[in-house]
Amino acid sequence: MPLFKKCLQSVTLALALSVSAVYAKSMPVFAETNPNLNYQTAPAPLDKVMNAPYLPVFSLSPDRQNFLLLEMQTWPDLSELAEPELRLAGLRLNPKNFSPSRNGSYNSISLHAMNPDSQSSPTLGKGRKVTGLPAMPRLSNLIWSPNGKFVAFSHTHAEGIELWLLNIATAEAKRLSTLHLNKSYGSPCAWAPDSSALICKSPSAALKKPAEAYLPTGPVIMESLGQAAPGRTYQDLLKSPQDEALFSYYLHSQLWRVELDGKARKVGAPGLITDFSLAPNGDWLLVEQLHAPFSYFFPLYRFPLRTEVWNLNSPEKRLVADLPLADKIPIARDAARIGRREIVWREDTPATLFWVEALDQGNPEVKADKRDRLWQWAAPFHQEPQKLIDLDDRFFSVYWKDNQLALVYTFWYLKRRQEIFHLMPGKGQGSKIQTFSSEDRYAHPGMPLLQRTPQGHWVLMTAADGKTLFLKGDGASAEGDRPFLDSWNPITDARERLWRSEAPFYEQVVQLLDPQKMQVLTRREGPETPPNYILHDLPLKKERTLTNFPHPVPELAKVQKELIEYTRADGVKLNATLYLPAGYKKEQGPLPTVFWAYPREFKSADAAGQVQGSPYTFTRIMPSSPLVFLTQGYAVVDHPAMPIIGEGDKEPNDTYVSQLVASAQAAADKVVEMGVADRKRLAIGGHSYGAFMTANLLVHSDIFRAGIARSGAYNRTLTPFGFQSEERNFWQAPEVYSTMSPLNHADRIKEPLLLIHGQADNNSGTLTMQSEYFYQALKGLGAPVRLVLLPYESHGYQAKESLHHMLWEMVHWLDTHVKQAK
Repeated sequence: MPLFKKCLQSVTLALALSVSAVYAKSMPVFAETNPNLNYQTAPAPLDKVMNAPYLPVFSLSPDRQNFLLLEMQTWPDLSELAEPELRLAGLRLNPKNFSPSRNGSYNSISLHAMNPDSQSSPTLGKGRKVTGLPAMPRLSNLIWSPNGKFVAFSHTHAEGIELWLLNIATAEAKRLSTLHLNKSYGSPCAWAPDSSALICKSPSAALKKPAEAYLPTGPVIMESLGQAAPGRTYQDLLKSPQDEALFSYYLHSQLWRVELDGKARKVGAPGLITDFSLAPNGDWLLVEQLHAPFSYFFPLYRFPLRTEVWNLNSPEKRLVADLPLADKIPIARDAARIGRREIVWREDTPATLFWVEALDQGNPEVKADKRDRLWQWAAPFHQEPQKLIDLDDRFFSVYWKDNQLALVYTFWYLKRRQEIFHLMPGKGQGSKIQTFSSEDRYAHPGMPLLQRTPQGHWVLMTAADGKTLFLKGDGASAEGDRPFLDSWNPITDARERLWRSEAPFYEQVVQLLDPQKMQVLTRREGPETPPNYILHDLPLKKERTLTNFPHPVPELAKVQKELIEYTRADGVKLNATLYLPAGYKKEQGPLPTVFWAYPREFKSADAAGQVQGSPYTFTRIMPSSPLVFLTQGYAVVDHPAMPIIGEGDKEPNDTYVSQLVASAQAAADKVVEMGVADRKRLAIGGHSYGAFMTANLLVHSDIFRAGIARSGAYNRTLTPFGFQSEERNFWQAPEVYSTMSPLNHADRIKEPLLLIHGQADNNSGTLTMQSEYFYQALKGLGAPVRLVLLPYESHGYQAKESLHHMLWEMVHWLDTHVKQAK
C-alpha cells in the first residue's frame, strides 16, 4: 500500500474516532431554539392528506370466484408507538402479546363475488360486509384456505393474538380457538392442503419468562480469534445474557393443529421455531428452528439454524440441515451462507424437498467455474439426495411445473448479470435459455405467471399444450413503463404479445384467471384516477369494472404531471417527473422548486439513462412524499435520476461527488430552461440515502438554496464494512469513505439544512446519532441548521403527531429559506 494511502487511512480513522468521542461526551443534543415546542399541525390543505383513507387492499380467492376488500388502519397515534417494546436480535416486539411492536392492520372486510362469466353488469355492487368481527378490529395475516371456502386471520389485542375464521358462504367471522398465536417472527399459521385444518404457532409454556429486573453476574465479553467476520452496521442486536433469555422466551413456540371446529392438538416439541410449511400431500412438515450460540454482532437470520422434516403420521423426524452461526459471510452481494440454504418444498410434487448449496464457500472472491448446486430429496427421505444442476452464478429463484419443466433464475451482482435455465427435475438436467442485464429494464423479459394447485401451492401457469408459459412485466420503454402480458415457450423461445397497457392509463396484470378463455384481471389507474380492478375478456375485447374507488383527496386531483428528459454534461441521458400545482400556468412566472431524489449505482451508462416510471400513474399525495409541497405553491422534481456509474472495472463511488453534482446541475438547468423553476429558489431533499445525497450536494455545489435531510447517514467511517452498493470496506477505500462523508466537509456547508430523524431508527447504518453528530458539527461551524428528533419513530415515520409535525417543519423551513429568498 502506498505511504500516502496508509497515512490518509490512519488520519481519517483517528479523526473519526476522536470526533465521535468528543460528541459522545456532549450528548444528548438538544436544539437551542423552541425548546418547549409542542407537536404542530400540518398547514392546510395537508390536513386533508393526513386524514385521507388508504385505498382498499384487494385479495382474490384461490378458486377465483370471490375477492375481499380490506380497509387498512391509517396513521397510528403516538401512544401506540410509545407502548413497551423489546429490541432483540433485529426484532422489535411487544412484550405483552408476542407480536411485532409496529404492525399495520386492517379494520374492515367486505366480500365480493367475481362472477367472471356474467355480462349482466359493467360494474359489480358493494358486496357483503363481513359480520361477527371483533370490536375495534386489528386484523392481519389473512390466508385463504386452498379450496377458497374460508379465510383465516389474526386479531391483535393488548394481551394476545387471536385466531379467527371467516366463512365465505355466510360472510360471518368467528374466533376459531382460544389459543393465542406467536407472531414474534414469521407467519403464525398455514393451511393444511385439504383445507381441513390449520397448523399454527403459539407461545410455548415450556420456558419461564425472565425477570424484568436484571443484575449482571459479570461483564459482557466478546472475542475474535483471528478469523475475519465482517458485518454491516446492524441495530437492535442482543447485548447481554438477559437479552438472550428474553429472545429465547419470546420466540419459543409450540405448533398446534387447529381443526375447523376449534379443537386443537399439539404437533411436535416446542422450540425457537421461525418457519414451518406443509408438504403438498399434507403428510410431512418442514420446520426451521434457531438455537444457541447467539451473536451480539448479527441479527437472528445469521444465528445457527436447524431444519428438520417431521412425519405427521408417526414420530419419525429427519434432519435436513444444521447450520452454524453465519458470522463469516463476506459483505459482497454475491456472497452466500455455507451449507444447505433456501430449503423449501417442491410445489409440484407430493413431498420433495429442494435446497441450494454454495460450491465456492459462499465467497465470490474464490475462483470457481460453478457457484451453486441445486438438490432435491424425495419422501420418505431414505435415499440419498439427488443433484439437479450446477449453476455458473448465484441461485435466485425457481418456479416449478412438473418433472419436465421448471425455471431457475440466477444472478451475479458484480456483473449485473441474470440468467434463466430450463430445468428438467425428473432427469436432473438443465440448460441455459436466456441471459440479460439486471440494469437493463428495457430488455427485461418479464416474470412467469403462477397458478394455485388444489393444495394451495403455486406452479407455473401453462396453456393447453402444457409448455407455453405466460409472462407479465413492467414493459419499460423510452415512453415510460407499459406493462404487458406475453405467451412464451421456453423451449423454442417463441413469444407473442397478448396485451399491453395503453395511454392514457397505467395498467398492470394482476392475474390471468383462465388461460383458455383468456380472462385477465388488471389494476388500472390514471393521473387523476385511483387504481381500480378490471376484468378483461381478451378474445371478446370486453371488460368489466370490479371496483370503483373514489379519489381519496379530490381537492388535489388536478395536479399537473410531466415526464421530462435531459442530458448530463458527460452525455449520460437522464429523466425525472415534473409536478406543477393545480391551475399553474407558465405565464405566472417561475416557481420555487423542490428536488427530491435517491442516487443509484450502475455499471452501464446506457442503463442509467433509461426512462423510469410512467406519466400515467395515479398521483397520490402521501405525508412522506415530496408532492406535499405542491399544495404550498412549489414545483416538485421527483426522482430526478442521480446515477453513479462505474463501467468496466471502475467503481461507481470513485467518482461519486462529480457525477452527483453533474446530475443535479442538469436537472436544475432543465426546469429553469422550461421556465417553471426559479434558479435562485431551488431546494434539495431526500430520505435515507437521499438525505446523504442532500448533504453532499450542499457540501460540493452551490445549486440549491436550502436542503431537507431525513433519516440519513453522514459519517461513513461509522459504516466501515460497506454501505448501499459499496462493497469495499473502509480500509480498502479510505479516500472514497472520506470524500463521500459530509461530516468531513461540514465547514463547506453554508446553506440552511433541516435534519429530521427518528429517535428509534433501526435501519442499518442510519443510527440516530448520525444526525446528532452532523448537527453538532454544523452548529459548531456556524452553519444555519435545525435538528428535529421524532420520539419513538423508526426509519420511516408513522404516528399522526410525528407526520403532522414533520410537514409543519418542512413547509416552514422552505417558506423561510427558499420561497421568500431573493
